[in-house]
Amino acid sequence: MFELDGRTALVTGAGQGVGTGIAVALARQGAVVAVNDIVAERAAETVASITEAGGTAYALPFDVTDRTAVASEVRAFERRVAPFDILVNNAGNGGAEGFRPTKFRDTEPADWQRFADVNLFGVMNTTRAVLDGMCARRHGRIITIASGAGITGASFGISLYGAAKGGAIAFTRHLAMENARDGITANTLALGLMDPAASGRTASVTTEMAKGIPVGRLGRPEDIGAACVFLASREAEWITGQTWQLNGGAPTS
Repeated sequence: MFELDGRTALVTGAGQGVGTGIAVALARQGAVVAVNDIVAERAAETVASITEAGGTAYALPFDVTDRTAVASEVRAFERRVAPFDILVNNAGNGGAEGFRPTKFRDTEPADWQRFADVNLFGVMNTTRAVLDGMCARRHGRIITIASGAGITGASFGISLYGAAKGGAIAFTRHLAMENARDGITANTLALGLMDPAASGRTASVTTEMAKGIPVGRLGRPEDIGAACVFLASREAEWITGQTWQLNGGAPTS
């Protein structure tokens, strides 16, 4: 079960953290993986770890917010290697600039745009680049990595991020309905608190918040990778338009 032999996947933002965990998990199940990251060196490092483990992967660096670059790079890869069967929209957070929690009243309009660009329009850019081909072949798995912030309100300054992630959740739900009869499934994973060490960051406010997680720990990249493997598999073909909350049992309202 859950074998992905013969499938080709694109994972955005896969040069570190959760994205790397997803790319590694898909490759372990037999998928050929295009590892995207805005930083070429990070993408190459993930590719090296996959190939050293016996998998097949290619670095595909581009900025998901650059619609022209996305379309061009996806088209070139599909001609050179294989069409994409699986898309995991993982790139997000604060984009290339990162982000620190800031309450809305202390933000500037320039901040609003960059969160929407990477967390919502980045998802649309990559989805549009692969969708026509998936529909023509009548098979596709689209998985959007969102956040509990897109579902539940919080008081510590993540309103811009939450708004963009909420948009990505809604977009993916409608995408699922529009393309279900073409053999496409589209689902969202709304993540809870993840271990910042997986992305090379030091512990932050999440360390204290983690004490309230019922399972007693922060999320790990392999937790998300396992869910993506299932949703990308043949066994999940009857699951679409769903938002799964992966949060260790943390409160959701």
